[in-house]
Amino acid sequence: MTEQSYIARTSGLKTKDYVGYAMIDTAGCLVFALVTTLLQKFYTDIFHLSPLFIMIMFIIARVWDGINDPIMGRIADTAKPGRSGRYRKWILIAALPLAISAVLMFLKLPGIGEEGHGFITAVYATFTYILFGMAYTVLQIPYGSLASVVTTDAHERSKLSVFRSIGAAIGSIPVLLIASFAYADRLDAAGNKVIGENGKVITDMQYAPVIRGVVIMAAVSFVMLIAAFFMNKERVKTKPQPPHKGAAKKAIALLFKNRAFVTITLVSMLLLAGQMFTQSFYTYLFDDYFHANWMNLATQACTYSPMIVFMFFLPRLTRARGKKEVTAVGMVLAAAANLILYFLRGMDPSVLMWIFLLMNLVSGFGLTTLVMQLWAMVADAIDDIEVKTGSRDDGTAYSVFNLFRKVGQVLSAICVNGALLVMDYKYEKGAVQTLSNLKIMYNLGTLTPAVMFGTMAVILLFFYPLSRKKTEELQLAKELKLREAYENQEIDI
Repeated sequence: MTEQSYIARTSGLKTKDYVGYAMIDTAGCLVFALVTTLLQKFYTDIFHLSPLFIMIMFIIARVWDGINDPIMGRIADTAKPGRSGRYRKWILIAALPLAISAVLMFLKLPGIGEEGHGFITAVYATFTYILFGMAYTVLQIPYGSLASVVTTDAHERSKLSVFRSIGAAIGSIPVLLIASFAYADRLDAAGNKVIGENGKVITDMQYAPVIRGVVIMAAVSFVMLIAAFFMNKERVKTKPQPPHKGAAKKAIALLFKNRAFVTITLVSMLLLAGQMFTQSFYTYLFDDYFHANWMNLATQACTYSPMIVFMFFLPRLTRARGKKEVTAVGMVLAAAANLILYFLRGMDPSVLMWIFLLMNLVSGFGLTTLVMQLWAMVADAIDDIEVKTGSRDDGTAYSVFNLFRKVGQVLSAICVNGALLVMDYKYEKGAVQTLSNLKIMYNLGTLTPAVMFGTMAVILLFFYPLSRKKTEELQLAKELKLREAYENQEIDI
C-alpha cells in the first residue's frame, strides 16, 4: 500500500459533500444570527429589559453551559452509533427543538414587555434563551466532531472549513434584512415625527416584522437541517469511547495541556466575542448615531463579501504559506481598520458613515482569513493531541471548544451591555439618547473590536504553535496513527 493509502480511503469528497456539510451551519446560523444581531436590541426596545439584567442573564446562561456542554460532548463520544452514524444523527434530533426555541425567544405573549410585568418578562426571557442555547448545543457539538469522520485528509478538512464558513455567512445574511427594515419613525400624539438632540428623526424597532422574519427563518432552518442530514456521510466508522470513571476528566485535562488547542480556543472565543459585539452593538450605532438602519445590511455585506474572493484561493494560499501565518496577518489588518475608525471619531457622521463601511470591508478581508480556516485549525489541534497522547475524544474536545465560544458570547454581552451602562443608554419606552451618550457609543463601538482583534493577532503570531512546517509534519504522523488504529481494529474504513 502507498504511504497515504489509509487517508486516501477515507477522503475523496465531492461537491455534494461540501455543500451538505456547509448547509448544517447555514441552517444553524439562520437562527443563531437572530441572537447575535437582533436579540440584544429586541430585549431593550421590545421587552424593555435593562442592560444590567441582560448581562446577568447571559452570564447565568453560560454558567449552565459549563455543565451542559461537556455532558453533550461525552454523550457524543460514548453513545452507541446508530444506522446514520455516530455524529450525523444529532442533526436530525436537534432540528425541531432548535426551530421552536428560536421562535419562543422572540414571541411576545400577553403582558410580556408591558409595564408592571417586568419580573414575568425577565423569567420568560431567561427560560427561552437558555432553552435555545441547549438546542443549539445538541446540534453544534456533534457537528464540530462530524468533520473528523467525514474525511481524514487535512486539505479536504481545510476546504470543509472554507465551505462551513461560507455556509455560516449565507445563514447570517437574512437576519440583516430584518435588522434593516424592522424600524419605523417615532410619532408623537399629534402624529408628528419625533426629532432627537442631533436633529435626526428617532426610529423604533417594531415587533410585527421581527416575529414574522423569525418564524420564516426558523422554518427554513428546520427544512435545511433535514436536507443536510441526508447529504452528509460518515466515512470513518469510529467506535464509541467505553464509559468509565474519570474518562471525561482525563480527556479534558489532555485538552488543556495541548498548546495548539488552548490557543486556538482562546482565539475562537475572542473572534466570536468580536463578531457578536459588532453585530449587536452596530444595531444601536446605526440606529441612534448614524440614523441609517440600512447600514446593518451594508456593513455585513462588507464583512462577508471577501469570502467570495477568498473561497477560490484561500485553501491554496494557506497550503503554501500556512494557516497560522495567513490568519495572523489577517487579524493585524482587522485590528488596524477598527483602530483607524476610532481615530476618525470627530468627523461629521454623514461623511464618516462611508469611511466606516470602507474600513469594515478592510476588516472583513482580515477576519475572513481566520473565519474560513478556524475549523481546520481546530481539527489540526485535535490531531496534535491524538499524535502526542494517543487519545482522541472529538465530542469532548468540541464541547470544550464550544463552551469557550460561549464564554466569548458572555464577553460580548459584558462589552455590549457594559458600554450601554457606561453611556447611560435610555431603554425606557419613548426614551431619547443625548449627544454625549452618542459620542461614547461611537468610541466604544470602534475601540472594543480593535482591542479584541489585536489580541488575537498577538496570540496567533507568538503562541499558536502549528506553523506550516509543523502542520505538514503532523499530517505524516497522523497517517501512522491511522494505520495503527486500523490494524488494531479501533476504526473501520
